[in-house]
Formats: sequence, C-alpha cells, structure tokens
Amino acid sequence: MQGYDPPLRKVAVTGLGVVSPLGSDVAGLWDNLIEGTSGIEHIEEFSGLPVTFGGRARGFDPSRYLGPKELRHMDRYSQMALTAGLDAYHHARLDQSSYSPERIGVMIGSGSGGMSTIESQIQTFHTRGARRVSPVTVPMFITNMGSAECSIRIQAKGPGMGITSACATGGHALALASRLIMYGEADCMLAGGVEACLTPFSVSAFAAMRALSTRNDAPEKASRPFSIDRDGFVMAEGGGVLVLEEYGHAKRRGAEVLAVLEGSAMSQDAYHVVAPDPEGCAVVYAIEQAVKNAGIDKADIGYINAHGTSTPLNDSIETRAIKKALGEHALRVPVSSTKSMTGHLIGGAAGLETIICIMVLKNGVIPPTINLDNPDPECDLHYVPNKALHSEVSYCLNNSFGFGGQNVALILGKDRG
Repeated sequence: MQGYDPPLRKVAVTGLGVVSPLGSDVAGLWDNLIEGTSGIEHIEEFSGLPVTFGGRARGFDPSRYLGPKELRHMDRYSQMALTAGLDAYHHARLDQSSYSPERIGVMIGSGSGGMSTIESQIQTFHTRGARRVSPVTVPMFITNMGSAECSIRIQAKGPGMGITSACATGGHALALASRLIMYGEADCMLAGGVEACLTPFSVSAFAAMRALSTRNDAPEKASRPFSIDRDGFVMAEGGGVLVLEEYGHAKRRGAEVLAVLEGSAMSQDAYHVVAPDPEGCAVVYAIEQAVKNAGIDKADIGYINAHGTSTPLNDSIETRAIKKALGEHALRVPVSSTKSMTGHLIGGAAGLETIICIMVLKNGVIPPTINLDNPDPECDLHYVPNKALHSEVSYCLNNSFGFGGQNVALILGKDRG
C-alpha cells in the first residue's frame, strides 16, 4: 500500500522587523533604499585597522524592550534578534492568544553569535585572570541565544534553534521554518537572521583574508557590486526577522498577508571553504528547484535581489548562474544588490533582503544598485544602476550564498487570496 502524502500548507508572511545601517524600522529602511542612500561610514574605533569603515545599525534602540540589567547581560546580536523579532511579532498583531504555545516557534540565526562578548571576555581573561571572566559569558555568545531570548519573551514553545551558515544563515532559517509550517510541525514561526560582528577583531580577520574593500578614503562608494573596479565587500551589522504563518490561520485571525513564501531550495557547492564554484552549478540547482517548488515559471520572476557582495568572484559567478538558471529571461529581469547601500550583514543579510523583496512586491519599486558606474563586462544583466526603477512585480527571487558553498534561493509572491 502506497503512503499518503498530504497537501503542503501555504506559508504567509504577516510581520516584519529590521535592524540595519539604513534604519531600524521598515519605512525608514525602504525610503533610504529607494533614494539610493549609502549606510556605510567611517568608524572611529577602527582607526589604525586595514579597513576603517562599515555599516553601523542606525536607529537601533534595544532599550524599547530591555532594561539596563538585561542589556548588560545580553550580547548586541541577541539584542538585535530580540528587537527585530518583537517588532515583527507586534507588526503581525500577534499575542499569546493567537496560537497555543507549542504551535509557535523561533528560528533566528547568526553567522558568528556574540562576537563582541567573545572579544571582550578573552581580553579580560588575559589581562585580569580566569576569575574575572563573566559568569554570563556563555549564554551571551552562543549562537542560539537570539532565538532563545525571543522564545522566552513571547512564550513560544514550538520548534526553535539558532541556524548558522555564514552569509546564507537567514535564508536557511526562513527555508527551514517555512517547511515546518508546510508540513504541519508548526503553525507560526519567527524566522530570519541577525549579525553584530562589526568589531575590530572581526574586521581585521576578514581584512587578513583580503575579503573586504579597502576604500578607506570613500566608504560610501566602497560597496560596488558588478563594477569592474570592485575590490571586496563591506561589513555591516543588523538583520531581519519575519513572522511566517499557516496561510489559512492567518486569514482567519484577520492578519494582513504581506506576501507568500512560495518556495525555497538549498544546495552546496562542495568545492572550497571560501571560494564559490566557478561554474555556479549548485546555485543554478537552487534557483531552478526554488522555482519548481513555488509552482511558477521562471519567466514569472519580476525581480532578483542578488547576493551581490561586491567581491571579484561572487558577482561574476552569480551572474553566470542566473543566466544558466533563467535562460533568456535573465536578460530581461531586473536584478539589484542592495548590499551596495547596506553593506554585507553576513548572517543577517538574507533576512533583511527578504524583507526588501516583500517591499518591492508591495510598492512596485525596485531599489537600485548604487556605485555602478563602471560595469564589469562579465556582469551583463539589468542591475538597475544608481536609480530606483518603477515596476510591478508578482514574484521575487532572493539569492543567498555562504562561505563553504552553502546556498539558498527563496521565492516570494504577492498574496492572491
């Protein structure tokens, strides 16, 4: 007797929360994106480092939710996770009567967890001795604590964990959280990613591997995806958290469905610890499978938020993969890298960029790729250079790739009832 495969449940997005160098509210972030504003600036504490700039979160105020003692006992990345998570929760108009505790979960990831805590406590260990290391060091730096803090605050007792896959972290969290809802393991999930590793040690480490731009004289022009003169990515902090719900329940409780997470797919290059596969085969597979899982045609995609890091390898390989996956449609669809404005939020990038895709669906405007004055001939798609584009979009593709060759493609669509 053959097994019975129940129909997969539809996943609605009903709440958004952001922390970013362009603002820590969705409206402010969106206005700055459409204006082509750069959130990158010199950072005083980086003076003397090989790279002296980055994307600090603007308007980030964790004291809206946390008291002085809580702030002292929580790393900056957990503060960001909790703030973005609670903003999304309230945006969705959820409360503890919306779902039974066991049916709501939290899956907020981070690439590195509490990096500032690790740096400061190691320094304390070496300068003041073992007995002066803080007793809350471990819960401050472990990567799952962002999810844990959110679950405690909203009393979510369903599935929960802290996903980590470098720059693909938020994408993996959203893909996996959506599957939990699709297969009936949960009815509601807070999911996304945050990062707060914009610290002297982290910047020095990334600079040592020559991954970062060194345009110290012009920080706002340093992130230049798809340009012939790009020289590395720009580190930034922040991220995005989304509320995902089973579509029918969201509608019944009167929630506004902001978008539908139509499909997702994951893959691995199995090629190199930091360099992407030059042929982009696994990226092609992820895009093709995400389109298939969404049940749409590749020609339905109206916008691609590219991973677009501004590194010599990523941008040309991603371009090649998009062309292989989408064929002739790749030459028509608008593609932009919002990292040109926000910088690269590492584990927080995909969460933020998924929210940007939802705003594209809502507003019919595509953010530009700024600093694109000298295009690389190998990067020959429609990258929306320097100025926003008005275009009604029904489906968006969001690409996210992490060190180690771990890839995620997400398809977001308008609510069609």
